[in-house]
Amino acid sequence: MERIWYSHYEKGVPRTLEYPKKPVWKILEDTAKTFPKNTAIWFNGWTCTYEELYTLSVKFANFLRSIGVEKGDRVALMLPNLPHYPIAYYGTLMNGGIVVQLNPLYTPRELEEILNDSGAKFLITLDIFWGTVEQVMERVPVKKFIVGKVPDFLPFIKGILYPLVAKPKPKAVPFDGEMFFRFSDFNKFYESFDFPEIDVENDVAVLQYTGGTTGIPKAAMLTHFNLIANTYQSVSWMTSLEPGKEVTLCVLPFFHSYGMTIALNFSVKVGAKMVLMPKYHTDDALRLIQKHRVTLFPGVPQIYALIANHPKVSRYDLRSIKVCISGAAPLPLKVKEDFERITGGKLVEGYGLSEASPVTHCNPIYGLNKPGSIGLPLPDTDAKIVDVETGEKELPVGEIGELIIKGPQVMKGYWNRPDETALTLRNGWLYTGDIAYMDNDGYFYIVDRKKEMIIVGGFNVYPREVEEVLMKHPKVKDAIVVGIEHPIKGEIVKAFVALKEGMSASAEEIIDYCKQHLAPYKVPSEVEFRAELPRTVVGKALRRVLKEEEEKRYKPYKEN
Repeated sequence: MERIWYSHYEKGVPRTLEYPKKPVWKILEDTAKTFPKNTAIWFNGWTCTYEELYTLSVKFANFLRSIGVEKGDRVALMLPNLPHYPIAYYGTLMNGGIVVQLNPLYTPRELEEILNDSGAKFLITLDIFWGTVEQVMERVPVKKFIVGKVPDFLPFIKGILYPLVAKPKPKAVPFDGEMFFRFSDFNKFYESFDFPEIDVENDVAVLQYTGGTTGIPKAAMLTHFNLIANTYQSVSWMTSLEPGKEVTLCVLPFFHSYGMTIALNFSVKVGAKMVLMPKYHTDDALRLIQKHRVTLFPGVPQIYALIANHPKVSRYDLRSIKVCISGAAPLPLKVKEDFERITGGKLVEGYGLSEASPVTHCNPIYGLNKPGSIGLPLPDTDAKIVDVETGEKELPVGEIGELIIKGPQVMKGYWNRPDETALTLRNGWLYTGDIAYMDNDGYFYIVDRKKEMIIVGGFNVYPREVEEVLMKHPKVKDAIVVGIEHPIKGEIVKAFVALKEGMSASAEEIIDYCKQHLAPYKVPSEVEFRAELPRTVVGKALRRVLKEEEEKRYKPYKEN
């Protein structure tokens, strides 16, 4: 196939790379040798070097082995961005275990579903989430629980004061040394380890659950090679990197594929100092960027918008920022322009999905940047647009169809779901379910999700297009568009809108604005105002949640 995007690769970005056949944890070992005394983690005053992080991870691997973890066992991590996470993550991988990624904010139902699906026998979490875990303990396969506390990695004084200010108060864990273990116990173990053999290309490193925004979650099986490849691909894209000198603000949750690869594995690969933020607050982010001279700041559009619109942003020096890659949701042009003006850094939109470890596309950092585009395929990544009906006919430049991808970062398949794997992986290609097109320069544009397309009177309406228009309204802070069933038109467009603080608007005002910028069939028929809109932890619109609310609301009328 013709890879027309190569002509727009910026100088220094290779078309292809050599990928070492090594397990994921080796990137930590390599950096511990290259930059042993560099700070690896900063968390609320607690620090450790790369040499120390490697040693802590080895100790944790020994700890896991002592309680029965064997190669191939699923070890669930239900942790925010605290030092516990990288130690448990690399320690699990060193032991040949498979990391099962869990969002600490899961409800008991969601937690139970994923633990049962993954078959995890071990769970690592914090006492502040114990109340949720306790509710499902007897209905899941987990046999051993390792529970940490935030003060495990706090300077002495802060550790003493933490219990006095912690809200809510954590439930007591019945530590017994047989089924329930303290996270801090790992420090008693050896600093050397008998590493198991890893089949890098076939052994699964991580079960990354996906699909929660559109249906029942399923786990992408990401091999060690998938994760190593995507880390190397992402590093190669940033030509201005200075290994050993970068500082990353780790806001993206490590339990998300984007945070795992771009905030964690990427940072470790280049020896960057990771400034951990377990919970995002704009005031804290501004302070930390200035204090630590942050250079890399992977995030989502909502975070960049909050910083750019913060009333006190001018009081902070943010000029240390060099590169920010935005993902998970469309990056509005105004947010990009405002953020770049304030920081002097580069903010570019990229694209990925859990099934691809996750990054597949990105706009050049210093080359041609096309607003609204997800950019170019990364090195060794092929992409094309095929017809939606059969998925077999490649479409010409400019035509809209389904985006499919091939590359070393593409998953092995879905865990225990051969039928879904066969639908998603066909002839070596990953079918993304995203509707897109490619322009004459090889830049790709996501139009919308295949399943979220709205059909109004026979015409296709893509929610993202309508949302882009709504976001340009001077009073709108956030917008999500969904299709609502209609007896005559099939579906109508409904917009859920959150206004900026202190602003007021009527539905008619919003609809009239849309009429100026959209074809009549794309204009929302209804507008509902809300203080906040439902999004995932990395900013993806939870359209399913809004559609379900609408279905429940109108169900009584349908039944009558």
